[in-house]
Amino acid sequence: MRLDSDMDYKLVFAALETVCVDNISILGGPSDLPYGSVAIRLVKCMKEIQEHGRVLEPVVAGFTAVYHHYDFDEQTPGNGYRTLVKVLQSCLMHIIHKGRYIASNYNNAFFRADHNASEMEAYCNALCQLRALLHLAQRLINDNAYGQLNSFQDGDLSKRFVQEYSSMHKACFYGRCLGFQYAPALRPFLQTIVISMVSYGETYGKQQSGLGTAALSLLTSGKYVIDPELRGAEFERITQNLDMQFWKSFWNITESNLLTGFSRIASIPVQVNFTMTVPPVTLSLPLASDPSLTATVSPPLAHWGPGPVHMRLISYEIREGQDSEELLALSRSDPPPITASQLPWVQKQPLSPWLILHIHGGGFVAQTSKSHENYLRTWSKELKVPILSVDYSLSPEAPFPRALEECFYAYCWALKNCHLLGSTAERVCLAGDSAGGNLCITLSMKAMSCGIRVPDGIMAAYPATLLTTDASPSRLLTLIDTLLPLGVLAKCINAYAGTDCQTVQPAVESSSLSALGRETVVLLSDLTQGASNWIQSFLDPGRTSGGTRSLSSSQRRLQNNAHSSKQNCADHVEYPEGFQPLRSECLAFVHPTSCPVIKNPFVSPLLAPNNLLRGLPPVHIVASALDALLDDSVMFAKKLRDMGQPVSLTVVEDLPHGFLSLTQLSKETEAASAICLEQMRKIFQQENPTPSLHRRTNMQETSMSTNHSG
Repeated sequence: MRLDSDMDYKLVFAALETVCVDNISILGGPSDLPYGSVAIRLVKCMKEIQEHGRVLEPVVAGFTAVYHHYDFDEQTPGNGYRTLVKVLQSCLMHIIHKGRYIASNYNNAFFRADHNASEMEAYCNALCQLRALLHLAQRLINDNAYGQLNSFQDGDLSKRFVQEYSSMHKACFYGRCLGFQYAPALRPFLQTIVISMVSYGETYGKQQSGLGTAALSLLTSGKYVIDPELRGAEFERITQNLDMQFWKSFWNITESNLLTGFSRIASIPVQVNFTMTVPPVTLSLPLASDPSLTATVSPPLAHWGPGPVHMRLISYEIREGQDSEELLALSRSDPPPITASQLPWVQKQPLSPWLILHIHGGGFVAQTSKSHENYLRTWSKELKVPILSVDYSLSPEAPFPRALEECFYAYCWALKNCHLLGSTAERVCLAGDSAGGNLCITLSMKAMSCGIRVPDGIMAAYPATLLTTDASPSRLLTLIDTLLPLGVLAKCINAYAGTDCQTVQPAVESSSLSALGRETVVLLSDLTQGASNWIQSFLDPGRTSGGTRSLSSSQRRLQNNAHSSKQNCADHVEYPEGFQPLRSECLAFVHPTSCPVIKNPFVSPLLAPNNLLRGLPPVHIVASALDALLDDSVMFAKKLRDMGQPVSLTVVEDLPHGFLSLTQLSKETEAASAICLEQMRKIFQQENPTPSLHRRTNMQETSMSTNHSG
């Protein structure tokens, strides 16, 4: 059931009231049902849901009356206020569905009373927390300027938001309710991710290699499959307080040869796919305003001086230049990749007029082009274009501006050596997701500042344009987001900003196989211990991985409310009388993003002055309605539009942050990936010779003003 019209919420709340009344009547009256305490639990739960529903209906009515004022335009409905209402309605629909099932099947001999009571209690807890989020959103809508989604002008409001996140209970969203807001086809995948993460977190630190820890974690995952409450509690602990190295290690599992091997089997085969290293040599490029003059581009220098830049070339067909000795000399593979001259039956294609420079996501801290190959192969085939993907240095070892310098150098090198890549570079498109989208935008700003040619367009998928923990309605989703909790987001931002980090020059490349070989003895020892711990968990299921006995839902609620009453009221948002959100049993430690680097326009382009943005090429943003970074995209698109800059925004439904990497999992992710591909096709096929000259004139003006201010 889709909930698109402003009137739908009334039908949902009416159905909720009916379900609550029916269940309370059936289970609360005189009955011969043999459920005893379970029936009492269900009645209590339905009464709480009924109370939440009656309070929330006028709140939702208030949002639906005004949230269209925060959209990018009438044709693009999407902002954090809309999303919060949508998530609430999704939760209510699950409650209604479960309530109807209970009312219809409670007399059935096979009715699992305890299971259904636990399910309803979990959604009741989720509804309580969503009610708190909507109250916080009301504060935002009242305190922010008209049409303004971000509250970076109000430091106190953002501080209270972080404090609320730190203490609010989140485990209910990662247990039985996991992924209720997303497309149904993605929920099994999200459950797999969460189980993998909590299993990996339990064994993290026992191995030195991510691959070894992953192997051990397989033996501890069983208990998290059969115990959703334990899974949710452990996921909350991990996302709140494990260090940055854990996240780097876990996310980089996608780089393992085993997983990428499976991905390559399922993806489109390509004739060119190899990594290369470009040495740090000073480049000279023509000025965009006067090609008879040149600009000097230095190699990356930040933190440890000149260093090479790593890249990956992907091409569906072998093209002229791609098998040249000059290019193959840069190859990192041993032996070098097979060339067309070695395969005489392969017909070499002429140079493409187009070129894509791709910059991968991963929160600035993890992954490489290797884990993004899947959709890059599809792009190369569908657009008939070579793709150069940049493997920039990662934080916290290489904080800002090292990654930006390397991406900019890769762009300049590609312009100068496009003939080696199989392209004439008549049209160049930058494409990136998340952190990569940020780097695409800031790279273009740097090109304008240096006076060289800007790309012909940018396709940014769910880009990070504001690297702060400032509050916005969509940022409230970090309380329930499986892939981007606020604690993790803050760790990535602080790592990129260089907060409390000691920069070191990264190693050239480490081998997972050699690391595994060094630790075989330790691995075998821990496999035995892991199996023993897993068996023990079944013998004593009341114990969690941390050695503490898990609490029932009612016990946890009592403890959480007691914990809440001890909090200093001045530190938290004031809620309506008689209501408090559930509080976590352990506080999260979210380090605020107060480092001045965060407000650098080349870090947070949403904060950039107009003179640094005027002259950008067309920017096509593809965002997700359920992404915590949605409001970043909406506000950045509005800023460019209000400046007269060419920009488009597309908001897809029911998908999480990072949907490009999930392309093959569902028809929804395939459709979203197709939208990204179509936006790049528009960039390549656009006809704008005059605007291009205009952009170059503005670019030179920007360059002069930037140099003057520096």
